[in-house]
Amino acid sequence: MEPELPPIGLGTMGIEDPDTVARAIELGYRHLDTAQIYENEDVVGEGISRADVPREELTVATKVWADSLAPADVHRSTEESLGELGLDSVELLYVHRPIEAYDPEETLPAFDSLREDGLIEHVGLSNFTTTQLEKARGILEAPIAAHQVEYHPFYWEEELLDFAREDGHALVAYSPLAQGEVFDDPVLEEIAAEHGASEAQVALAWLAGTEGVVPIPKASSEEHLKANLAAAEIELTEEERGRIDGIEDAEKLFE
Repeated sequence: MEPELPPIGLGTMGIEDPDTVARAIELGYRHLDTAQIYENEDVVGEGISRADVPREELTVATKVWADSLAPADVHRSTEESLGELGLDSVELLYVHRPIEAYDPEETLPAFDSLREDGLIEHVGLSNFTTTQLEKARGILEAPIAAHQVEYHPFYWEEELLDFAREDGHALVAYSPLAQGEVFDDPVLEEIAAEHGASEAQVALAWLAGTEGVVPIPKASSEEHLKANLAAAEIELTEEERGRIDGIEDAEKLFE
């Protein structure tokens, strides 16, 4: 059974205050995304412990960094991550990038083993190509639960979306606001004015309204946390979606 991911989650890269995470949970966020390389799993874990929300309502995701993808390191670093988070298990664990110590024949069975041991519920992949996804799918015993990639109005890969839909996994969109570039785009500005919303909300509405896509924007202030959640309620017309689809592609932000 695949994880039920809400329309909009919380990206936590750069968040250093546990109260931000706790407040996000209390406002309604149920999908929290962190990573070993963010060096804030302890912050996210403390935020979870401070929030007055049952643990079973949350989907917590973290990622094993590229230097810890040898089998023994997968187990060691995942146990360290759980210690930092203060949790017995996480719902979703990603291979962060298929580089450095990544060896599909060695790394992926280690993730299956974590699942068998009850330390994780689902296996995710991040920053893979379709060729790498195909190979992983042939090795993993677990289904691919999610594939996390850069995805925003200025950069997205249709073949990855097609693959996700065909395979039945979620495409989790990181950097959905293109590091603030959405605020400078005239198309998003026009549509935002039509809806009495912000450009960020329009970008998130476009993402959340795309079948199979789950954006995980980062926010720290209560105002932005609320605004990002509210974006899921904005209904764009097909014409508006087409205008956003037609925004000229820019260069990828993260290589």
